[in-house]
Amino acid sequence: MSTIYDIPELARWQSGGSRVRIPPGLDVPLTPRVRRLIDAPAFRRLAQISQLGLVSLVYPAANHTRHEHSLGVYQVALEFLGRLAADERFAATIELPDAERFLVAALLHDVGHWPFGHPIEDLRLTQVPDHELLAERFLFENEVAKAIRADWNLEPEKVADLIAGRCDDVKSRLLGSLLSGPFDVDKVDYLMRDSLHAGVPYGRKFDRGRLIGSLCLNKAGDGLAITDKGKTAAEMMVFARYVMFSEVYWHHAVRSATAMLQRAVYFLRDEVDFGELQLLTEQPLVERLQAAAAEDPASELLHGLFGPRRRLYKRLAQYSYFEEPEIYEQLARQPYAKLVACAERLAKILSRDLKIAVGEHELLVDAPPVELEVEFDVEVYFPKQGVYRRLGEVSPVVRTLAREQFDDYVKRVRLFVHPRLVEQLARLPSLAARVVEAAGG
Repeated sequence: MSTIYDIPELARWQSGGSRVRIPPGLDVPLTPRVRRLIDAPAFRRLAQISQLGLVSLVYPAANHTRHEHSLGVYQVALEFLGRLAADERFAATIELPDAERFLVAALLHDVGHWPFGHPIEDLRLTQVPDHELLAERFLFENEVAKAIRADWNLEPEKVADLIAGRCDDVKSRLLGSLLSGPFDVDKVDYLMRDSLHAGVPYGRKFDRGRLIGSLCLNKAGDGLAITDKGKTAAEMMVFARYVMFSEVYWHHAVRSATAMLQRAVYFLRDEVDFGELQLLTEQPLVERLQAAAAEDPASELLHGLFGPRRRLYKRLAQYSYFEEPEIYEQLARQPYAKLVACAERLAKILSRDLKIAVGEHELLVDAPPVELEVEFDVEVYFPKQGVYRRLGEVSPVVRTLAREQFDDYVKRVRLFVHPRLVEQLARLPSLAARVVEAAGG
């Protein structure tokens, strides 16, 4: 009877053979059937889509691609399977075809992503199709679908369900927790890889080997857990993610660029076909937006991001959950249209009070999006006592960084203004009161 260890990719990972090298010196094992997937146009397009998008405007080396990241996730998936194949409960639940479905899903998990997709999707525009539909479109296209069926003896629908989190049985829920959960193959790779390319240490400060070596099944047998030996590594990963959000993903200049792009796209929401945009790679998408902007205010915003000279809006003020709760609670996790309306009212108020012209596109409100981050809590198994406990129960670090606190303390409400207005507005007294007035509408 075949076991997980008989998967050709797992055998290649352990024994050597054809490989491709990605940073930081990782040799990703390749088999002929993996090569056919990564050579397909649907996967190759990821080489022209950056992993972090606008972050490279602040961290110049953070221009790695979703192609590189996907290969990294596939490598981590092999490490997960190598560890879990020795777990009796996992091996009794997950058979070879299930494990192969997980490997294909890990390799293709980002196939539905598109340039700047996350910030654009955060706008929640009705004009933007669900990116899961795009993922399925690429998974079902002839070359990819043919390879999945012929080489892996799988149905593309089953792979798409796993990627989308449509898990309606124990096997699928278990595999889904490896692909998207508190400690999944995606996070293990992107924290390290984003940190490496951004040139910061934060995402590399957790013990990857120790964490993976502690993987086991939860009490119900339908999800991932860790043994008590991995508790410290898990805490370090939780903190790594917290700091990466604080110092990289939600760095104030990164959020300025994000706010500029979002406002430009909002201006153009009825001028572009988002279904077509999703099929483009990065530079063609930028060119399509610039062409649609013409002389629109969106043109100036896009020029500051993608023109020959970088010109980001400047931070005028920021409001956190614990410093300015009234402003924060009025604007955090609100529909984007409300943020736009608030910014436009505030621009009029400032124009009135300062007797200067503040354009509707020259003041931007950036706030935490509607969707909260995933909570970093998981079961910890203590084999000597034979008991499972939630990581949040035994770890003050995880308990402190629970979901609501993670969002509220890392993500801030910020005001950004055109560089020409900084000196005039920075001296303005009682700005907070004017923001409250504008937010109240």
